[in-house]
Amino acid sequence: MAIVIAHVHPEPGRLQEVLDAYRETVPLIHQEHGCELFAVQTDGESVLIVERWTTPEHLQAHAHGRVYARIRELIDGALERPSDVWRLENIPLGMPTKGTIQ
Repeated sequence: MAIVIAHVHPEPGRLQEVLDAYRETVPLIHQEHGCELFAVQTDGESVLIVERWTTPEHLQAHAHGRVYARIRELIDGALERPSDVWRLENIPLGMPTKGTIQ
């Protein structure tokens, strides 16, 4: 399993543009082989993405695929700085339904 958390930093006033880019592409991402979760959240200023892929290879295919390229195209110039991205290893602790991203 491959878990990714990404923190996307839109330029002030461009949050909706970035959210619209994800609105267009997330349905396509959900259809990608190995996508188990791709969820978009916002705090009103930035965007946080939580992803789960069946294998690291599925994540790699996504990262080099046409849909990810489309996201980059749509948000080009709309970001204040590069996104912070963490690739994480899941450590299931406690209750399975509460101790892991499902």
